[in-house]
Amino acid sequence: MTVPAFPMARAARCPFDPPPAGIELMKQGPLARVRLWDGSTPWLVTRFDEQRALLADPRVSADITRPGYPSPAPVQPGGSGIGFILMDDPDHARLRRMVTAPFSVKRVRAMAPAVQQIVDDLVDDLLAGPNPVDLVEAFALPVPSLVICELLGVPYTDHEFFQDHSRTIIRRDAAPEERSAASAGLVNYLDGLMGDKLTRPGDELLSGLAERVTAGELSRMDAAQMGVLLLIAGHETTANMIALGTLALLQHPDQLALLREGDDALVASAVEELLRYLNITHNGRRRVALEDIEIGGTVIRAGEGIILANDLGNRDPSVFPDGDRLDITRNARRHVAFGFGVHQCLGQQLARLELQIVYGTLYRRVPTLALAAGIEDIPFKHDGSVYGVYELPVTW
Repeated sequence: MTVPAFPMARAARCPFDPPPAGIELMKQGPLARVRLWDGSTPWLVTRFDEQRALLADPRVSADITRPGYPSPAPVQPGGSGIGFILMDDPDHARLRRMVTAPFSVKRVRAMAPAVQQIVDDLVDDLLAGPNPVDLVEAFALPVPSLVICELLGVPYTDHEFFQDHSRTIIRRDAAPEERSAASAGLVNYLDGLMGDKLTRPGDELLSGLAERVTAGELSRMDAAQMGVLLLIAGHETTANMIALGTLALLQHPDQLALLREGDDALVASAVEELLRYLNITHNGRRRVALEDIEIGGTVIRAGEGIILANDLGNRDPSVFPDGDRLDITRNARRHVAFGFGVHQCLGQQLARLELQIVYGTLYRRVPTLALAAGIEDIPFKHDGSVYGVYELPVTW
């Protein structure tokens, strides 16, 4: 039997759907072997229930340094510098707890007026600026970048530097030395900011990490790496959801009309459905088995790699009937776009808040928003681990 390569090509007919080859594997069963760039053949987990079960199973490891871990690209000696998301408990839990408080539901809700002001100001600038315009550059990227800079205590004036380096790190086709250099550049940058916070602390998240360094609870390098992780995750994923979500809605005018006229509850529902439908993280969650695990009629042996394909799980027809259809009235809250278990996305509440404010504001304030190019001319991010569009020309 031929083992298909992973990642798989997406269908040109619908840039929002998972790869057809992945859908075929899901129909055949919950687990299948796939082939990676290095010739290894980890298990691809295609169905929702098995994905959630494995993501919550302590017998699987997120540690990228373990033999058998299905890395999406070559790893340079010395590690990835990506912080606690590629660690196991207890180290993962210890480091994660240090940055949990700013992302709590209560603290995030308190940020709503500031996020609303950022969005309103950018819409003002959009309407006063050139028409047509690239929505990615003018709106989708600045919104989360401004928010995460404010939260962390990073100068927004440096946004071109950290955005360029972030793009290199998440590019699948970047050479290992390119990725390593970009990671080192960001770590050095955050380390410099950490030095400033050690001498002149404020009330931002980086200052909180600096206090941990002073107290001996955290090394300065660990603090800088945590800053890199939060900075990348805080703007890349949300920026792509804003742009790709806008494109999806423009391609589904009935859903856009519903959203534009809907109340806050419908806007929140639309966010969950778009997260389920679009699935912008396309490398899957990566794990390696620590013990033999029997699941879905298959035994995953200790030391074998596991890839949990959330884009497939979120289209599992047994959980999301007619899942290839965008339906913002659907109850999609159980989706696995943010993962599941102890490694579930730390910033998910902040992402939800930003998307709810964006989706609840942009289309009402710019009711005639439309594409300024054919969808066949829009450059999609097929080369990255975070899916989206490089540009989104719009007019109104």
